[in-house]
Order: sequence, then C-alpha cells, then structure tokens
Amino acid sequence: MTTDIPRTRTFGWEDPGPPLAASRGLDGLSYLRALIAEELPPPPISRLMNFWMVSAEPGEVAFECEPGEYHYNPLGMVHGGLACTLLDTVVGCAAHTTLPAGVGYTSIDLNVSYLRPILATTGVLRARGRVVKGGSRVIFAEGVLEDAAGTVLATATSSLLVLRP
Repeated sequence: MTTDIPRTRTFGWEDPGPPLAASRGLDGLSYLRALIAEELPPPPISRLMNFWMVSAEPGEVAFECEPGEYHYNPLGMVHGGLACTLLDTVVGCAAHTTLPAGVGYTSIDLNVSYLRPILATTGVLRARGRVVKGGSRVIFAEGVLEDAAGTVLATATSSLLVLRP
C-alpha cells in the first residue's frame, strides 16, 4: 500500500468551432500565426497534452512541450504516443503553412523512430517540422524531437494528402 497522495491534473479548453471556422478564411500560415499570437485559442489537444506552437514560417513550424508524470507509461517513462503526437502535429502544421485558404490535409502515413527515452525530468522538448517536398496533391514532410540540449529523441517522416473543397 502506498502513502502517496493521489496526483490530479485538470485542464480546460475553448470551443474548437470558432477557430475552425476562422481557419477556412485564412491561408495555413496566417492561421497558424494567429494561433501563436493567441488571436485564436489553441486546439483542445494542445491543452490536454501540454504542448504549444512557438514558430511558423513557410514550410516550417516548431512546437514545445513540457512532459510530466501524467505522460508516463507503465515502464515509468513518457509514453511514445506523446512523441508521436508531437511529430504528427509538426509535420502536419508544416504542410499546412503551404496551403491556401480553405484547403486542408490529412495524414497518409507517419513513420516514427524513437531514439532515446523521455522522462518527466527531461525538461522542455522542442519538435520541429519541415516540408521536404510540397505539392498540390501530396506533401512530404519530416520532423525531429529534441531536448533542450539539442539531443535528438525521435524523428518522423510523413506523407500528407491535400484536401481541396
């Protein structure tokens, strides 16, 4: 029997509808920059998993995340799903920066390589995504997840299908 006091985590989020509606009238880069400037609220998953976008340029984005115990798997380290989600997010958002207003995307595939374990004590993580080859039908992108010292923790490649209205 443990004497530890149970840990809890509470989070809130804004209605995702209004930012989604606004996104249809903005090109991808303008939309992501509006999120960074907090002109629009972040998507709920950002609050849930404790990550945020820090930069968006044509074909490139960066996010940061502070891992915690609530990300732990049964082995006592951050679940690989956090790294996967961060990498999926940055490759998708990098692709989004290249799209005109009203055009979306969806992942075709995502290949993640886990290189080092992540712990709650690892500190702030930085995930960067970059478009390798743009396109009107398929976009190819890559991502890297690093710790504050620049040590690579995981990498990803992805193909994304461009969705036109």
